[in-house]
Amino acid sequence: MAEIGIPQRPLRVAVVGSGPSGFFAAESLLKSLVVCAVDMFERLPVPFGLVRGGVAPDHPKIRSASRVFEKTAEHERFRFFGNVTVGRDITVEELRRFYDAVLLAYGAEGDRSMNVPGESLPESHAATEFVGWYNAHPDYRDRVFDLSCETAVIVGMGNVAMDVARMLAAPVDILKDTDIADYALDALAESRIREIHIVARRGPAQAKFTLPELKEMAEIPGATPLVESDEFTFTLACRQEIEASPGLKRIVEVLEEYSRNRPGNGRNIRFRFFLSPVAVLGKDRVEAMCFERTRLAGEPGNLKAWGTGALVDIPCGLVFRSVGYRGRPIPGVPFNEKTATIPHTAGRVEDNGREIPGLYVAGWIKRGPTGVIGTNKPDSLETVKTLLSDLERLTPCAEPDSQAVENLLRERGVRVVSFDDWKRIDAEEIARGARKGKPRERFSRVEDMLAVLDS
Repeated sequence: MAEIGIPQRPLRVAVVGSGPSGFFAAESLLKSLVVCAVDMFERLPVPFGLVRGGVAPDHPKIRSASRVFEKTAEHERFRFFGNVTVGRDITVEELRRFYDAVLLAYGAEGDRSMNVPGESLPESHAATEFVGWYNAHPDYRDRVFDLSCETAVIVGMGNVAMDVARMLAAPVDILKDTDIADYALDALAESRIREIHIVARRGPAQAKFTLPELKEMAEIPGATPLVESDEFTFTLACRQEIEASPGLKRIVEVLEEYSRNRPGNGRNIRFRFFLSPVAVLGKDRVEAMCFERTRLAGEPGNLKAWGTGALVDIPCGLVFRSVGYRGRPIPGVPFNEKTATIPHTAGRVEDNGREIPGLYVAGWIKRGPTGVIGTNKPDSLETVKTLLSDLERLTPCAEPDSQAVENLLRERGVRVVSFDDWKRIDAEEIARGARKGKPRERFSRVEDMLAVLDS
């Protein structure tokens, strides 16, 4: 067997997905003692995944993570294949012809449903659609949200739900200086929403948002965060959870501060607890959300919500479900429908418990949509460690040639976008933003991104 992982014949790895987990994996491979060459495949012409398309415009510091990824992309043994959909333009099996290992890090682009009647009514949306829409993601460019109603309900209480609530509540004067999509800014300027309900099945002690996200709600000009006093209750097990976690204790303290607020004349952000979705109500569109009141039972750290039979309706004209992302299968790769992840052990992909040599997984498609951007780093490092430990077991690919990959794609009519091409798109977005006094004006259509390269 030919020796790989040396200067004369680097270990060739295809990383599928250009979000944080993909870039953390690429960085680790390129810095390892094993000589590696990394080619990264991304279905959009632009890189960085949720750092670009999932972070709220008013959180620019989080977006700065892309600067670290840019340094990785400048490595002489790194190559970016943008505008290439693995599974359609080229299969995973075909990648195996050109790479010694394939590492899948394409995230969780789908969203979980509430599985309740009426969920498909007009103006019932996934939070991911709204986030993608205001971030100019091409998949969601043409979504339309009716912001003419007075009340919106967000089901779920994680950081994405908080982002959605903040964008609905924030004055346009604050958002206009961010890189929010221009069409989204125009729509939000006409918004008539005044009441925003953020609803959770469990209690204040089980909320999934982080403390900074919670505290930001009190900093939105003209908005008042509120907590219903009769829903701000704790069982003995809840109090034990709070006492065991200083961070959780501080979150509960902030919520307690909000429980003392009174509704304001501007926009009110209402944190609602112990409500489980039962149905989206309406004839031709959303008119209300029906919830069942819940109670908690179980041990500290494992408290579950149980229905009480009491129903509560919240009249509204707009519903966002923010109950989690969901991974999607890729042709030719095992997939667990229940967990919406690729089955693995320490990053080695498995099919019915049998390891598939040379195939690896990292990030959300590996472990599920949990954690923040930094959480992906140790996850990716675990997979890279596994991959490198398999070095002597890997079968060298038949055609170790990245140019041959590009030639194959071009023969199939695929316009491959390099990292230098992305830099041109990036520069044009920044220039467009500067003309409007913004840090960036994003392209929201793939054809417009590619047009920059033809100009």
